[in-house]
Amino acid sequence: MTTTADTSGARAHARSQAAAAAIAGPAAPEGVETAKITFAQRIPSGGYANMVLGRGTRVRISDPAGSGCAHLLLVRAESPWERMNVADTVKVPWQAYLGAGHPLLSDQGRVLATVVADSSGHHDTLCGTSAHARDRLRMAGVKQGLEPRDIAQTISFFRGVRVESDGGLTATGSAGAGAAVELLIHLPVTLLLANAEHPLDPTPTTDIDLVAWAAPEDLAGQFNSDPEYLRAVENTELDWHARTLEAIA
Repeated sequence: MTTTADTSGARAHARSQAAAAAIAGPAAPEGVETAKITFAQRIPSGGYANMVLGRGTRVRISDPAGSGCAHLLLVRAESPWERMNVADTVKVPWQAYLGAGHPLLSDQGRVLATVVADSSGHHDTLCGTSAHARDRLRMAGVKQGLEPRDIAQTISFFRGVRVESDGGLTATGSAGAGAAVELLIHLPVTLLLANAEHPLDPTPTTDIDLVAWAAPEDLAGQFNSDPEYLRAVENTELDWHARTLEAIA
Protein backbone atom coordinates (compact mmCIF):
# COMPACT_ATOMS: atom_id res chain seq x y z
CA MET A 1 0.00 0.00 0.00
CA THR A 2 1.33 3.48 -0.93
CA THR A 3 1.98 5.79 1.99
CA THR A 4 2.16 9.57 1.87
CA ALA A 5 4.27 9.83 5.01
CA ASP A 6 7.32 10.93 2.97
CA THR A 7 7.82 12.91 -0.24
CA SER A 8 8.50 9.85 -2.39
CA GLY A 9 5.26 8.21 -1.30
CA ALA A 10 3.33 11.46 -1.72
CA ARG A 11 4.69 11.87 -5.24
CA ALA A 12 3.76 8.31 -6.18
CA HIS A 13 0.27 8.78 -4.78
CA ALA A 14 -0.25 12.06 -6.63
CA ARG A 15 0.90 10.54 -9.90
CA SER A 16 -1.38 7.53 -9.49
CA GLN A 17 -4.31 9.83 -8.83
CA ALA A 18 -3.50 11.91 -11.89
CA ALA A 19 -3.21 8.82 -14.05
CA ALA A 20 -6.57 7.53 -12.85
CA ALA A 21 -8.39 10.81 -13.25
CA ALA A 22 -10.68 11.23 -16.23
CA ILE A 23 -11.11 14.97 -16.54
CA ALA A 24 -13.57 15.96 -19.25
CA GLY A 25 -12.64 18.90 -21.42
CA PRO A 26 -14.26 20.81 -24.25
CA ALA A 27 -14.26 19.18 -27.66
CA ALA A 28 -12.82 20.98 -30.66
CA PRO A 29 -15.48 22.92 -32.56
CA GLU A 30 -16.64 21.20 -35.74
CA GLY A 31 -14.38 21.98 -38.68
CA VAL A 32 -11.56 23.45 -36.56
CA GLU A 33 -8.16 21.77 -36.84
CA THR A 34 -6.73 20.75 -33.48
CA ALA A 35 -3.41 22.39 -34.38
CA LYS A 36 -5.11 25.79 -34.54
CA ILE A 37 -6.51 25.60 -31.00
CA THR A 38 -4.63 27.89 -28.63
CA PHE A 39 -6.73 27.44 -25.49
CA ALA A 40 -9.33 24.96 -24.26
CA GLN A 41 -10.78 24.81 -20.76
CA ARG A 42 -13.87 23.54 -18.98
CA ILE A 43 -14.88 26.06 -16.32
CA PRO A 44 -16.87 24.52 -13.45
CA SER A 45 -19.54 26.26 -11.40
CA GLY A 46 -17.82 28.95 -9.35
CA GLY A 47 -14.73 28.75 -11.54
CA TYR A 48 -13.00 31.31 -13.71
CA ALA A 49 -10.64 31.64 -16.66
CA ASN A 50 -8.08 34.23 -17.69
CA MET A 51 -6.00 34.37 -20.86
CA VAL A 52 -4.38 36.72 -23.33
CA LEU A 53 -5.76 36.36 -26.87
CA GLY A 54 -4.18 37.71 -30.02
CA ARG A 55 -5.85 39.62 -32.83
CA GLY A 56 -7.66 37.23 -35.17
CA THR A 57 -8.47 34.68 -32.45
CA ARG A 58 -11.92 33.12 -32.51
CA VAL A 59 -13.44 32.11 -29.18
CA ARG A 60 -16.30 29.68 -28.65
CA ILE A 61 -18.08 29.81 -25.27
CA SER A 62 -20.64 27.06 -24.81
CA ASP A 63 -23.14 25.91 -22.21
CA PRO A 64 -23.20 22.11 -22.52
CA ALA A 65 -25.65 21.37 -19.68
CA GLY A 66 -27.80 24.48 -20.09
CA SER A 67 -27.32 26.27 -16.76
CA GLY A 68 -24.03 28.09 -17.15
CA CYS A 69 -23.65 31.83 -16.71
CA ALA A 70 -20.52 33.30 -18.27
CA HIS A 71 -19.66 36.78 -16.98
CA LEU A 72 -17.20 38.26 -19.49
CA LEU A 73 -14.78 41.18 -19.38
CA LEU A 74 -12.27 42.14 -22.09
CA VAL A 75 -9.26 44.36 -21.38
CA ARG A 76 -6.85 45.48 -24.08
CA ALA A 77 -3.71 43.45 -23.49
CA GLU A 78 -1.02 46.01 -24.28
CA SER A 79 -3.04 48.99 -22.93
CA PRO A 80 -5.02 47.72 -19.90
CA TRP A 81 -6.53 51.15 -19.25
CA GLU A 82 -8.67 50.51 -22.36
CA ARG A 83 -11.38 47.97 -21.60
CA MET A 84 -14.80 46.83 -22.69
CA ASN A 85 -17.41 49.49 -22.08
CA VAL A 86 -20.83 47.91 -21.69
CA ALA A 87 -22.69 51.22 -21.97
CA ASP A 88 -21.12 51.95 -25.38
CA THR A 89 -21.57 48.31 -26.42
CA VAL A 90 -25.30 48.87 -25.96
CA LYS A 91 -25.58 52.52 -27.01
CA VAL A 92 -23.54 52.68 -30.22
CA PRO A 93 -25.29 49.76 -32.02
CA TRP A 94 -28.70 50.96 -30.71
CA GLN A 95 -29.33 47.48 -29.28
CA ALA A 96 -29.31 46.18 -25.69
CA TYR A 97 -29.76 42.53 -26.64
CA LEU A 98 -26.65 40.74 -27.84
CA GLY A 99 -26.66 38.58 -30.95
CA ALA A 100 -24.61 37.79 -34.03
CA GLY A 101 -23.01 40.90 -35.50
CA HIS A 102 -22.91 42.82 -32.21
CA PRO A 103 -19.61 44.57 -31.38
CA LEU A 104 -18.09 44.54 -27.91
CA LEU A 105 -16.72 48.08 -27.79
CA SER A 106 -13.98 49.63 -25.71
CA ASP A 107 -14.23 53.00 -23.99
CA GLN A 108 -12.22 54.40 -26.91
CA GLY A 109 -14.80 53.47 -29.52
CA ARG A 110 -12.85 50.50 -30.83
CA VAL A 111 -14.06 46.95 -31.44
CA LEU A 112 -12.38 44.54 -29.04
CA ALA A 113 -14.50 41.65 -30.33
CA THR A 114 -17.54 40.90 -32.46
CA VAL A 115 -20.19 38.31 -31.72
CA VAL A 116 -20.01 36.27 -34.93
CA ALA A 117 -22.28 33.34 -34.00
CA ASP A 118 -24.97 32.83 -31.37
CA SER A 119 -27.29 29.88 -30.83
CA SER A 120 -28.51 31.08 -27.42
CA GLY A 121 -29.99 34.57 -27.59
CA HIS A 122 -30.20 34.57 -23.78
CA HIS A 123 -27.68 37.17 -22.63
CA ASP A 124 -27.57 40.25 -20.43
CA THR A 125 -25.89 43.64 -20.77
CA LEU A 126 -27.89 45.42 -18.07
CA CYS A 127 -27.44 43.84 -14.63
CA GLY A 128 -23.69 43.43 -14.23
CA THR A 129 -22.28 40.71 -11.99
CA SER A 130 -23.29 39.00 -8.78
CA ALA A 131 -20.96 39.44 -5.80
CA HIS A 132 -19.67 35.89 -6.34
CA ALA A 133 -18.92 36.52 -10.00
CA ARG A 134 -17.12 39.76 -9.25
CA ASP A 135 -14.96 38.00 -6.66
CA ARG A 136 -14.03 35.35 -9.26
CA LEU A 137 -13.22 38.03 -11.85
CA ARG A 138 -10.96 39.83 -9.38
CA MET A 139 -9.08 36.58 -8.79
CA ALA A 140 -8.76 36.03 -12.53
CA GLY A 141 -7.58 39.60 -13.03
CA VAL A 142 -4.87 39.38 -10.37
CA LYS A 143 -3.25 36.57 -12.36
CA GLN A 144 -2.96 38.98 -15.30
CA GLY A 145 -1.57 41.87 -13.27
CA LEU A 146 -4.91 43.66 -12.92
CA GLU A 147 -6.22 45.26 -9.73
CA PRO A 148 -9.76 45.11 -8.31
CA ARG A 149 -10.41 48.63 -9.65
CA ASP A 150 -9.76 47.31 -13.17
CA ILE A 151 -12.78 44.99 -13.03
CA ALA A 152 -15.40 47.01 -14.86
CA GLN A 153 -18.99 46.08 -15.68
CA THR A 154 -19.36 42.80 -17.54
CA ILE A 155 -21.81 41.16 -19.89
CA SER A 156 -23.37 37.78 -19.11
CA PHE A 157 -23.86 34.99 -21.62
CA PHE A 158 -26.54 32.25 -21.30
CA ARG A 159 -28.78 33.97 -18.73
CA GLY A 160 -31.23 36.30 -20.44
CA VAL A 161 -32.83 39.49 -19.15
CA ARG A 162 -35.63 41.47 -20.81
CA VAL A 163 -36.87 45.00 -20.15
CA GLU A 164 -40.59 45.22 -19.48
CA SER A 165 -42.82 48.07 -20.67
CA ASP A 166 -42.70 49.62 -17.19
CA GLY A 167 -38.89 49.56 -17.17
CA GLY A 168 -38.59 46.54 -14.90
CA LEU A 169 -36.11 43.77 -15.60
CA THR A 170 -37.20 40.14 -15.94
CA ALA A 171 -34.87 37.14 -16.00
CA THR A 172 -35.63 34.81 -18.93
CA GLY A 173 -33.29 31.95 -18.03
CA SER A 174 -31.21 29.97 -20.48
CA ALA A 175 -31.76 28.64 -23.98
CA GLY A 176 -31.12 25.07 -22.83
CA ALA A 177 -28.25 22.62 -23.17
CA GLY A 178 -25.76 23.01 -25.98
CA ALA A 179 -26.11 26.73 -26.69
CA ALA A 180 -22.95 28.56 -27.76
CA VAL A 181 -21.68 31.98 -28.69
CA GLU A 182 -18.57 32.78 -30.74
CA LEU A 183 -16.44 35.94 -30.62
CA LEU A 184 -13.85 37.21 -33.08
CA ILE A 185 -11.06 39.17 -31.40
CA HIS A 186 -10.09 42.36 -33.25
CA LEU A 187 -7.35 43.62 -30.90
CA PRO A 188 -5.12 41.72 -28.45
CA VAL A 189 -7.10 41.35 -25.24
CA THR A 190 -6.98 39.82 -21.81
CA LEU A 191 -10.16 37.80 -21.43
CA LEU A 192 -11.59 37.28 -17.95
CA LEU A 193 -14.55 34.96 -17.47
CA ALA A 194 -16.39 33.82 -14.34
CA ASN A 195 -19.01 31.07 -14.23
CA ALA A 196 -21.31 32.15 -11.40
CA GLU A 197 -24.95 32.91 -10.69
CA HIS A 198 -26.71 35.91 -12.24
CA PRO A 199 -27.94 38.80 -10.01
CA LEU A 200 -31.56 38.17 -11.08
CA ASP A 201 -31.30 34.40 -11.45
CA PRO A 202 -29.79 32.44 -8.52
CA THR A 203 -30.15 29.07 -10.29
CA PRO A 204 -26.93 27.09 -9.59
CA THR A 205 -24.58 27.12 -12.55
CA THR A 206 -23.20 24.20 -14.53
CA ASP A 207 -19.98 23.89 -16.54
CA ILE A 208 -18.97 26.35 -19.25
CA ASP A 209 -16.67 25.29 -22.10
CA LEU A 210 -14.24 27.76 -23.64
CA VAL A 211 -12.17 27.06 -26.77
CA ALA A 212 -10.00 29.57 -28.67
CA TRP A 213 -8.29 29.08 -32.02
CA ALA A 214 -6.38 31.10 -34.59
CA ALA A 215 -8.65 32.45 -37.34
CA PRO A 216 -6.99 35.63 -38.73
CA GLU A 217 -8.73 35.11 -42.07
CA ASP A 218 -12.05 35.86 -40.37
CA LEU A 219 -11.02 39.49 -39.87
CA ALA A 220 -11.68 40.01 -43.58
CA GLY A 221 -15.34 39.08 -43.13
CA GLN A 222 -18.17 41.55 -42.68
CA PHE A 223 -20.47 40.59 -39.83
CA ASN A 224 -22.50 43.80 -39.63
CA SER A 225 -23.28 46.45 -42.23
CA ASP A 226 -24.57 49.12 -39.83
CA PRO A 227 -22.69 52.42 -40.24
CA GLU A 228 -21.95 52.60 -36.50
CA TYR A 229 -20.27 49.19 -36.63
CA LEU A 230 -18.27 49.99 -39.76
CA ARG A 231 -17.04 53.24 -38.22
CA ALA A 232 -15.93 51.42 -35.06
CA VAL A 233 -14.09 48.82 -37.16
CA GLU A 234 -12.38 51.62 -39.09
CA ASN A 235 -11.27 53.22 -35.81
CA THR A 236 -9.93 49.85 -34.71
CA GLU A 237 -7.99 49.17 -37.90
CA LEU A 238 -6.46 52.65 -37.99
CA ASP A 239 -5.21 52.26 -34.43
CA TRP A 240 -3.90 48.75 -35.02
CA HIS A 241 -1.96 49.66 -38.16
CA ALA A 242 -0.58 52.84 -36.57
CA ARG A 243 0.75 50.81 -33.64
CA THR A 244 2.19 48.21 -36.00
CA LEU A 245 4.06 50.88 -38.00
CA GLU A 246 5.32 52.44 -34.77
CA ALA A 247 6.65 49.08 -33.60
CA ILE A 248 8.45 48.53 -36.92
CA ALA A 249 9.99 52.01 -36.81
